[in-house]
Formats: sequence, C-alpha cells, structure tokens
Amino acid sequence: MSQGVGVVGLYVRDQDEALKFYVEKLGFRVHTDAKNGDYRWLTVQHPDQPSFQLGLFAPQPPTVDETTAQTLREVVAKGAMPPLVLTVDDCRAAYDRMSAAGVEFTQEPVDRYGAVDASFRDPSGNGWKMIQGR
Repeated sequence: MSQGVGVVGLYVRDQDEALKFYVEKLGFRVHTDAKNGDYRWLTVQHPDQPSFQLGLFAPQPPTVDETTAQTLREVVAKGAMPPLVLTVDDCRAAYDRMSAAGVEFTQEPVDRYGAVDASFRDPSGNGWKMIQGR
C-alpha cells in the first residue's frame, strides 16, 4: 500500500487572484480546476514537483460556516498562518526573477545558517519563506 501527502491547502481570499499569482508570478501550473455548485476545487503544482499539489481554497460553506469563513479570511490577511517554504537553487536569482514579475517581498535575500533565504506573501497574506538549497 502506498501513502503520502498529495495536497496541502491554503485559504485564499479570491481564487482567481491566487491562481494568477501562483501561475504567472511563481511559475506553478494548474492541476485541477473544478466546480461543484459554489464550491471550487482549485489546485496548482510546481513543474519540478508533479506529485504534490497546492490547494487554493476559499474559506466558505460547506467546509466552514460563514462566521468562521470570515474569521479565517481575517487571520490569513494578517499573515498569521505558518509560512510555507519554497526551495530554489539560487535564492538571489529567484528573487530577481520573481520581483520583476511583481512578487512583493517582505525580506530580501539574506545569508543565514549556511544558506540564503528571502520572504514574500501572496495576495491573500499567506507567508512564504524562499530558501536556497545547500
């Protein structure tokens, strides 16, 4: 029996805005975009990691009630969720490429702990740490 994590979900305020960010600015590609009534299952994947999907989900019923959905949107917008980590071969080159594409960084590349890292947030407020592999 094979088992593993295939999808990790992020809450986003607007799925179309998130899709544009992750595809056009970060270089991900659409894996699944399907609707069931008002619910939209939207996942993207990095081209170098085809077995893993990042879900771009709107907090909404039926997953959560409307009051909880509003709370989740506020928490995400404040950047309160734990950051995700994007590993890259060259942090400074990725920073230059992504900055030119319009990604707003909260921390420029810094040498630390034997690696180089930088930080950015997506349009919904989700934090990312970009780390150069050793």
